[in-house]
Amino acid sequence: MAYEAIPDFGKGRCAMNQDELLARLNGIEWIDFECKRAQRGVPEDAYKTVSAFANTAGGWLVFGVSEANGQLEVTGVSEPDKVQNDFLAVLRGGQKLNRVIVVDAHRFEIDGKHVFAFHVPELSRSEKPVYLKGDPRQSYIRRAAGDEQVTQSELERFLRDAAQDRYDGVVLTDIPVDQCFDETTVRWYQEQFARRNPEHVEITDPIAFLLNWNFVVEQGGNTLPTRAGVLLFGTGRYVRQILPRPVLDYQRIDTSFGNWSADQRWHDRYVFEENIFQTWQGLVARYMRIAEHPFSLDPATLRRNDDPPDYVAFREAAINLLIHQDYGDHGRKASIKLFTDRTVFWNPGDAFATEAELLDPTEKEVRNPAIVKAFRRIGLSDQAGTGIRAIFRNWHELGRTPPRLNNDKARKEFELELINQPLVTDAMQRFRETLGATLTPEQADALALALTLPQDEPLTLTAIRSLGISTTQQARAVADHLVLQQLLDKLSDTQYQVREEIRQRFAREAEAPAGDQVGTKSGPSRDQVGIMSGLSAEQRTVLMRLEDEHDIATLMEWAGRSNRSKFREAVLTPLLELNLVEMTQPDKPRSSKQRYRLTEQGEALRDGDGE
Repeated sequence: MAYEAIPDFGKGRCAMNQDELLARLNGIEWIDFECKRAQRGVPEDAYKTVSAFANTAGGWLVFGVSEANGQLEVTGVSEPDKVQNDFLAVLRGGQKLNRVIVVDAHRFEIDGKHVFAFHVPELSRSEKPVYLKGDPRQSYIRRAAGDEQVTQSELERFLRDAAQDRYDGVVLTDIPVDQCFDETTVRWYQEQFARRNPEHVEITDPIAFLLNWNFVVEQGGNTLPTRAGVLLFGTGRYVRQILPRPVLDYQRIDTSFGNWSADQRWHDRYVFEENIFQTWQGLVARYMRIAEHPFSLDPATLRRNDDPPDYVAFREAAINLLIHQDYGDHGRKASIKLFTDRTVFWNPGDAFATEAELLDPTEKEVRNPAIVKAFRRIGLSDQAGTGIRAIFRNWHELGRTPPRLNNDKARKEFELELINQPLVTDAMQRFRETLGATLTPEQADALALALTLPQDEPLTLTAIRSLGISTTQQARAVADHLVLQQLLDKLSDTQYQVREEIRQRFAREAEAPAGDQVGTKSGPSRDQVGIMSGLSAEQRTVLMRLEDEHDIATLMEWAGRSNRSKFREAVLTPLLELNLVEMTQPDKPRSSKQRYRLTEQGEALRDGDGE
C-alpha cells in the first residue's frame, strides 16, 4: 500500500507511525484499537469509545477506516478539518463528557486519503468514571473489541475508588469501640510493632495504641473505630458485620491447572472469615504444610532471616492480595487456588498502576492506605512499591517461568499466577548450544521466554523485565541484541517476536531425543553454522562478495538497496556489531574515503560456509 506521511498535528506521550498503523489495520479491532468511518462528521458512538478507553486502559481511536467482511479498509476522512476540529472541541469542552480529555493526535495520508489516529489515555482513579451527558450511568468500559455500558455494581466500584475519603479510613459510628476488637490480635500486633520499631514509646493499652495509629479516632466526644481498624483487628462478629463475605477463599487442588474444571472438588479448603491478621496467620500455617522447601518460622513474627525464594514469592503475593483487595465489593471474594503446577491469586479490585509500573521500584497509589501501612509497620510487606518486584525476582531465582499478571481494569480484578515450571528446559538448553551466538544470561532467558509464548503473542519489554531486569531501557537493550543476532524480529518500539526459522529450529530440537542435537554436522563449526543461518539473505550476499575493500555504494548495490540509512540499519550495522565487517577508517565513520572489509572472523565464517 502506498502512503505519504503528513506531519503530526499533535505530538505527545504516545506516538504511532505509519508502519505501526498499517500493521494494526492488517489485524482486527481489539481492546486498545477502534476504527470509525467518520467521513464527514464525528460519529456519536466515538464518544462512547472515548469513555471506555479513559475508564479502562487507554487506546487508539482511528477515523477514516471502515470494517467490511471482517477486514479493516482505509476509506478516508472527506472533511478532515471539520472532523478533527469538531472532535477535539468536544473533548476540550467538558459538556458532552464530564472530563476534559487530552488526546495525542496524529494525521496520516494513505493512498491519498486522510486518516486520523487519536490516543485516548487512561485517566487516574480519582478522575474516573468518564461519562456522557452528565449521567454517571452512561459510563463505558472496554472489553475485547466492544464498548460496554457499566452495570450498577461496576459504577459503584468506580465511585468507591474515586472517593477522596478512602474506603478503609471511614469512621464507623454504629460499632462499639470497647467490644469490636480482638484483644489477642491487637496484643500480637503490639509485640511485632515494638520489636520492629524500638525507637517508639511503647503504648501498652490496646485502645490507646490503636488511637495513636489512627485505627481508632476521637470524633464529637466519642471514640470510634475505623473500617481498617475493624478489618485488621476486629472480632469475627464485627468483621462479618462490615464485610458480609469472606476475606479469603483458600483451596488446594491436587491436579494440574489444565486438567481441572470448576465443577471438580478441592482437596483442602478453608474459607477465612476472621480479621485480616488472623487470616494471614492461618494462611501461613496452611502453606507450611505443603511448602516445597520445608522451614520453620518464628511463631510470633511469622518470618525468618533466610526465607526461601518460594516462600518469599508466596508471602508477597498473599499479602498483596490481603492489603489491596476492594473490601467494599461484597459480591466477590478473594481466592488462592494451589494447583500442582501453579498457584493462582485472584482479587476483587484492579491495581491503579499499569503492569509496567508495578515492576518499577517507586511508591504507588493504593486502594487501602491504612491497611497497607499497618502491614509495613511490622515488616510483613516489602518497602513501598517493591512487592510485585520481589515476587518476580524470587521466582526468577528459582529458575521458573515468570509469574503472569492480569490487571483487568474493565472488570476491576487482579490475578497473579505463580507458575511452577522451569524457564529453561533440557530442550531449551540443547537448543542454546546449537545457536552459535554469545548471549548473556539475561539475553538467553529472554529468548527462552519468547519461545514459550504462543506464536501470535509478542514478547514485550514488560515481559522481559519480569526476568528480574530492572528498567525498560535495560530490557530494550536485551531485546535489541537478540534482534541483532537475528533471533528476534522487532514488531514495534515495545514488541518483539521470535523469527520463524528460529522457532522451527527449536521445535525440531524439542522433538529430538536428548543427545541427538539438531544442527550438528561435520564441516563448519557449530558457531559458524549458527551465525551464518541467523544472517539475512542480504547480509550473506555482502559477506560472500566482500573479498577486498569496498565503499558503501558497492555494498548497497550487492544487496539491492537504494536507501542508505535503511541499508545501514538493516544490513551493515549488524555486520559491524557482530565483528564480521570492519571499517578501514574507524575513527572517521562518515568519511567519504571510508571503505569496508571482512574481519578475520568474517573471513573464517565466509570460508567455512563455502566448504
